[in-house]
Amino acid sequence: MTATAPRFGHAPLMRLLLVTTVLFGTVFTVLSGTASAHAALTGSSPEDGAVVATAPKDITLTFSEQVAMGDDSIRVLDPDSKRADAGKIRDLGAGGTVRYGIGLRPGLPDGTYTVAWQAVSADSHPVSGAFTFSIGAPSKTTATVPTEEVGGGLVGTLYGAARYVSYAGFILLVGGAAFVLACWQRGASVRPLQRLVVQGWLALTAATLVLLLLRNPYTGSGKLGDAFDLDGLQDVLATKTGAALVSRLLLLGAAALFVAVLFGAYAKKVVADESGQPDGEQRNSAQPDGEKPDVELSEPSELSDLSEQDGRRESEARKERKDLTFGLSLGGTVVAAGIAGTWALAEHASTGIQPGVAMPVDVLHLLAVAVWLGGLTALLVALYQAPSMESAAVRRFSRIAFLSVVVLAATGLYQSWRQVGSWSALWETTYGQLLLVKVGLVAVLVGIAWFSRRWTGRLGEPAETGEEGEVGEEAAAGTRSGSETATVTAVVDDGDSRRATQLARQKAALATARQKRIRDADPARTGLRRSVLAEAGVAVVLLAVTTVLTSTEPGRTAEQEAGRTGSAVAQAPADQGPISMSMPFDTGGPKGKGTIRLTLDPGHSGGNVMHIYVDGTDGQPLDAPEVKAAFTLDAERIGPLPIVPDRFAPGHWSADGVQIPMPGDWRLQVTVRTSDIDQTTVDKNVKIG
Repeated sequence: MTATAPRFGHAPLMRLLLVTTVLFGTVFTVLSGTASAHAALTGSSPEDGAVVATAPKDITLTFSEQVAMGDDSIRVLDPDSKRADAGKIRDLGAGGTVRYGIGLRPGLPDGTYTVAWQAVSADSHPVSGAFTFSIGAPSKTTATVPTEEVGGGLVGTLYGAARYVSYAGFILLVGGAAFVLACWQRGASVRPLQRLVVQGWLALTAATLVLLLLRNPYTGSGKLGDAFDLDGLQDVLATKTGAALVSRLLLLGAAALFVAVLFGAYAKKVVADESGQPDGEQRNSAQPDGEKPDVELSEPSELSDLSEQDGRRESEARKERKDLTFGLSLGGTVVAAGIAGTWALAEHASTGIQPGVAMPVDVLHLLAVAVWLGGLTALLVALYQAPSMESAAVRRFSRIAFLSVVVLAATGLYQSWRQVGSWSALWETTYGQLLLVKVGLVAVLVGIAWFSRRWTGRLGEPAETGEEGEVGEEAAAGTRSGSETATVTAVVDDGDSRRATQLARQKAALATARQKRIRDADPARTGLRRSVLAEAGVAVVLLAVTTVLTSTEPGRTAEQEAGRTGSAVAQAPADQGPISMSMPFDTGGPKGKGTIRLTLDPGHSGGNVMHIYVDGTDGQPLDAPEVKAAFTLDAERIGPLPIVPDRFAPGHWSADGVQIPMPGDWRLQVTVRTSDIDQTTVDKNVKIG
C-alpha cells in the first residue's frame, strides 16, 4: 500500500464528528455513570442552634442514605472543648431510616456544645459536618472542629487526580483496543496505536494503586503519611471500595494478557494474512537454496490444483483470523465490563433509588464513553502518525460511534434524572452549576464540529492537479528511496558494514520524511486533524469537569440538606402571631375546678414570653400554690422541656426566655396544684412555627 493521503467519504465521518459530539456533550453526565447522591445529614436531635432546658440523654443524627461510622465518627465537645459524649455510637436506624446516636455524660453544665461528625457514604465518598446546641442558654465556647472538609487538602487533590487518570486510562485502554479490533485490524501492528493502548493500561493500573493507598487518609485523617499505614490499608480492604479496587487490579492482570495477544500473535497474524508471506515462505523453505523442486508444475491441471490449495489456505487463514478476532472481542468485552463494574458496584450507582437498574446502566454508560472517546483518540493518533488508513475503517468507526452515542443518550439522561432531581437544582446547587458549565463546553464542541464537518466534506473531493502531481512525485520518491536503501544494504554486505548501516539509516530517514510530507500534502486531511485535535482538547476539559462532578454532592441530596437547614424558616408563617389557648382543669379537691388561659409570644421557635392565667369557676383569678409547664416534641424525641414561671400577681404567672428549639407540633403540659395534695396536669397540642 502506498503512503498516500486517504480519501474518506464525508458522510460517515461527519456523523461521527458532529452528531456524536452534540449528543455526547449533553448526556455525558458523569464518566462513572454515577447516580443517586452522597449521604447528607437530614436531621438531628437537638437541631443546629437549638436551646434546650435540660441536657438530652443522647445526640442523634439522621442521614439520607446508609453511611459507615467508625468509633470516633461522632464527637460532642463542651464549651471548654472537652469530650462530653460517652464514646459509644449506636445504630438507631429502623424502617429504612438511617439514624445513629451517641450518649452524653450525665451532669453536663449549661452552655454551648459542639457536635462534629464524619462518615463515609454508601457511594464511597466521605462526608462530614458540625453544628452546635445549647443547654440552658448559649455561651462562649473554645471548641474547635476541623475547618477543612474530609476528603480535602493535599490528599483530596491527589485522590481526585488519581480518579481523573483512572477514567482517562480506562478510556484509552478500552476505546483503543475496540478501535483496533472492530474498525482497523491492521492498526494492531501500528506502533503509535500500540503505545496508546499500553499507556492507557499503565495509567489505569498506576492510578488504581494510588487510590488504594490514599483511601485510608482520604476518608480519615487527611494525612498523606497514613497512606502507608498497614492497619489502615487492612481496614480499607475490608470495605466495599477496597474490594472493588483490588478486583480492578486483578482484572487489569487479565487485560495485560489481552493486550499482549492483541499486539503480539494477533498483529503478526493480520500482517501475515494481508501480505501472504507464510504460504510463500512455506513453499520456498521446502527446498534447499539453489535446488529445484522435485516436480516441475507446468501442466494446466497441476497449476489448477496449486491454485485450489492456495485458495484453501487463504480460506483457512481468514477463518482462523476471524475466530481469533471473535475470541479477543468476547474476552476483551468481558474484561472491560468487569473493570467498569468496579465503579458501578462501589460508587453512586450502587445506592440511592433503583440501584438494580442503575448499576447495569452505569456499566453500559462507561463502556459507551470508552468506545466513543477512546476510539476518537485512536482515530486522531492514526490521522497524525499512521502513513495511511483505509476509508472503510473510518466508516466502521462511524457506525460504532453512532451506536455508542445512542447508548450514551439513554443512560446519560437516566443518570441525570437520578442526580439532579429538579429543575431548580440546576442553578441553586453546585452540582447543577457544574452541569451548566458542561453545557457551555458543549457549545464549544458544536462550533469545532462545524469546522470538522467542512473538512470532512472536502476529503471526498479530488485534489487539484498541481497538488496531485506533487503528491505523486513524492510517493514515487518515497518508493525509490525504499528500494535504494535495500540495494545499498545488499551491495555493501561484503564491504564496510558501518558505512552500510549509516547509509541505510539516512535512506530510511529520508523515506520517512517523504512519507510524512505525502501524508500532510492533503489540506483537507490537515484541517480535519486540527479540528479533531481541538475537539479532543475540549473533551479533556469536559473529562475534568466530569471528574469534579463525581465528588460533588448531587442536586437531589443538596436540596434535601438545604431543606433541613432551612426548615425552621420554611415552617414559620410570616403572619403567625402569639399563641393563645384555654384548658379546663379539675384537681379533685375543694375549689379545684377552673380554667387555664395561656399565651406564648411570638409563638415561634427560639425565645418566647409565656403568660399563664388561672381562673376559678366564678371567673375570678384563682391563686393556686403552684403552676408549671413543659413542652415535648414526640416526633423528634425532644423534651419534656420544663418551665417554672414566676408568680406575677394572684392567678397570673409569667416566664421570660422560654426557648423552643425547633418548629413542630409540640405537646404542652400545664400542671396546677390547688392544695398540698390536690393537683392535676392537662395537655394540649400546639403548632409552633
